[in-house]
Amino acid sequence: MAFCENCGAQINDGAKFCPSCGKAVDQDQSNQQSQANGSQNTSAQDSQENKVMAVLAYILFFIPLIAGTYKTSPFVKYHTNQGTVLFVAAAIWGIVYGILTAIFTALAFIPGFWIISTIVFAAGGLICLVPLAFAIVGIVNAVQGKCSPLPVIGKYELIK
Repeated sequence: MAFCENCGAQINDGAKFCPSCGKAVDQDQSNQQSQANGSQNTSAQDSQENKVMAVLAYILFFIPLIAGTYKTSPFVKYHTNQGTVLFVAAAIWGIVYGILTAIFTALAFIPGFWIISTIVFAAGGLICLVPLAFAIVGIVNAVQGKCSPLPVIGKYELIK
């Protein structure tokens, strides 16, 4: 069993494309990797040994950074990056939502404008649940030993 160089997902022997990200599989390298590692693949072992730290990357993204685990484990590094990107995206949304709330609170006193303000508050409140849903997706991926990117924001890399 080989692993994708791009996303880290498991690839069945003989597969031409990664089932997770769709990248073409280099057959020569996957054969060399399987022969070098014998029956035990270091990526699978890495994901098994570091699941807890990968899960923590979505709850408290800075724990793997402080512990330095992301430097020694590609699995933890991937999930630490995803958790950090998620935190930054949630912080940006929080700032934008705060500004919109302040503007629409001031405008709510204009007759007839309070309906639009109420809609903005409700929609913004529901959108605040998106980071929680993304964190759950990331945690599930980490527990399953996958390196699948988060929807929309998963393509960005902050930790190199």
